[in-house]
Amino acid sequence: MRSYKTRLLRWVAIPPVALVAAASSVHAQEEFYSIAQPVYETFAPNDRTIKHRIDYAVWTSALSNFVVSMGPPLRKRPFEPPSKLGTRQRLGHNSIYRLDGAMVAFSFMNDDVRASFTEYRQDLERVADTLDIQSIPRNEQLAFWFNLHNVAMVEQIAYAWPIRQPHEIMIDGVTLDEAKFITVEGIALSPRDIREKIVYSHWKNPKVIYGFWRGVIGGPAMQREAFEGPRVSDQLDRAAREFANSRRGTEKRGGTLHVSTLYEEAAPYFFTNFEHDLRSHLRQYVERDVVRMVEETSTTKATLRERDIADLSGGARANPFFSDGRLGVGIAALLYQRAKKFEYVERKGLRTGRVIFSNIDLPGDPEDKGVVE
Repeated sequence: MRSYKTRLLRWVAIPPVALVAAASSVHAQEEFYSIAQPVYETFAPNDRTIKHRIDYAVWTSALSNFVVSMGPPLRKRPFEPPSKLGTRQRLGHNSIYRLDGAMVAFSFMNDDVRASFTEYRQDLERVADTLDIQSIPRNEQLAFWFNLHNVAMVEQIAYAWPIRQPHEIMIDGVTLDEAKFITVEGIALSPRDIREKIVYSHWKNPKVIYGFWRGVIGGPAMQREAFEGPRVSDQLDRAAREFANSRRGTEKRGGTLHVSTLYEEAAPYFFTNFEHDLRSHLRQYVERDVVRMVEETSTTKATLRERDIADLSGGARANPFFSDGRLGVGIAALLYQRAKKFEYVERKGLRTGRVIFSNIDLPGDPEDKGVVE
């Protein structure tokens, strides 16, 4: 398998690594799919399991450089920064959810970095031409689709930046989410195709919702590490816990539990009985006050949505009148609020993370542990 040796590696200053840990010979498709069968069914997991693992160390190194975690959800208004002397102009984010999840530092990306995302996305596409993706362990397949989707989203938003709302991005006259600019095994796919026609259609567990980064504050947070087959179940649990306990995931207003519109979008696949199934799902992840919110409400409405970009600068270039280089007032204000939030968390003794031990390689088949069905 070819090694990934592009400008992205030079940017994050790590040595080249092989994209696929174990060499694999070309595994031709054995089934013949009729014209009447949906083309996306070619990506359905099969029973011909081959023990190969894809190494995403390159993507993890990049994520650790440009993703800034906002810390645990607090369910309180952001800490306001001091007003800048001589101006009342508000720069950067104004979303009430701006201290939730994570932000991507798009303003620090130059042309070389943006081009490296394209190269890496294309490398991932080529992996499927050499490695039979449908036959590797299910968790490995899931990690591949998450990483390919998220790399593609970062790539296209980086090219369109500065932009306030990613849903406004158009590719050849088609919205970003619907544009078929990803090609796997000769089939053109959109980000939405990967989510719904591949993953949602072939994985039964709704926690897969949290593996897809949508580019917006109102969606699941971008993780600071790539998804990896042996750990993907735990990684999804952490992402689900953060989102479900945040204000962008759940809110209580009177006797109604308001939830993210992303749950409504995924309902045809996971929440047929929206009221019952979604609450059963949320009970696996909600904590403290949110537990009471779920138990003390009688109806559910999907109304929570935030389309602003999950970008450190709020999708705007630094104002030359109120900035010093790339670290403009908008970024400085957000980082100040983030620092105040962490001071509050430390002062109150709130938990900021958790240590999870799982997927230990024991004699036998480690891929059978924590498999996301």
